[in-house]
Amino acid sequence: MTLSVIGSGMIVEEVLKMLRTELPDIQVQSIFAHSNISRARQLAYDFKIPRLFTDYEQLLREDQSDFVYIANVNTAHYDYALKALQAGRNVILEKPICMTYAETEHLVSIARENNLILIEAVSLLYMPNMRTLKEKVKQLGRIRLVECDYSQYSSRLDRYYRGDIAPAFDPACGGGALRDLNVYNINFVVALFGAPESVDYHPNRGFNGVDTSGILVMHYPDFQCVCSAGKDCYGNPYAQIQGDKGIIRVEGPVSVLKGFSVTLRSGEDHKQLERQEINHNFFGHRLAHEFDTIRTLYDTRNYEAVNHYQDIALAVMKIIDACK
Repeated sequence: MTLSVIGSGMIVEEVLKMLRTELPDIQVQSIFAHSNISRARQLAYDFKIPRLFTDYEQLLREDQSDFVYIANVNTAHYDYALKALQAGRNVILEKPICMTYAETEHLVSIARENNLILIEAVSLLYMPNMRTLKEKVKQLGRIRLVECDYSQYSSRLDRYYRGDIAPAFDPACGGGALRDLNVYNINFVVALFGAPESVDYHPNRGFNGVDTSGILVMHYPDFQCVCSAGKDCYGNPYAQIQGDKGIIRVEGPVSVLKGFSVTLRSGEDHKQLERQEINHNFFGHRLAHEFDTIRTLYDTRNYEAVNHYQDIALAVMKIIDACK
């Protein structure tokens, strides 16, 4: 599989490093930058990327990579993906896929009408651990409570307090804890249980209105779910799913999902506990399963699976819309 990379930020460098070590047969043919051209030129040199573009339309005309991988500022996702799809290109979009449900629905409709692959880069969705966890949830009986937390003190927070506002803390750029961190928790819950009946979002807001942290409550018919995320505090990320027959516990952020434990009640009196530790991931880097899965979907033209991931993205965007 070949890629054209759009952007030059931290996630782009992380992806390029991962591809070099974990998936060297996925080749990056070009990189595009609109403003930070020197940074993109350095990445092209470091990772032996043949072409650097500063004109996006030129890239779409001249570079015929299998996918355009869009990893620029959140608010640009829709416009860049729309142009790529209109040019007949398959698209991988970094999370969050778009700013609104309407934007996402429009892109999905174009992709489906033209047999193009549009897929969001939400790492946890493509992990073997996630597939196994979804099966293990069935053993928990009646689900009663779900909790997810992804809080970590941002490396850009001190700059923000000094008035130097990076895109991650700029509402005009789609920044904030909901879209940056809690989006992983939302994807995790929606992938397991589908869309909630309703949601409530309770943010802590910074001086420019950005949600530096917040708590999202998702109401399901039989249980309640709380998803918290903070860029302004230290945390100990985790997720747990509690049922009347047992509990699943994830240590660490669900975006990594290195493994999880299942503890089930057993015995005639149901007072015995049986605990199992599970880790079925086979790549070392959290992003490798994502790109490996997308390659398989592309090779097999498995549009049914692509549609499934798109449905998750649409449900997540409805939730984010409701949090405004």
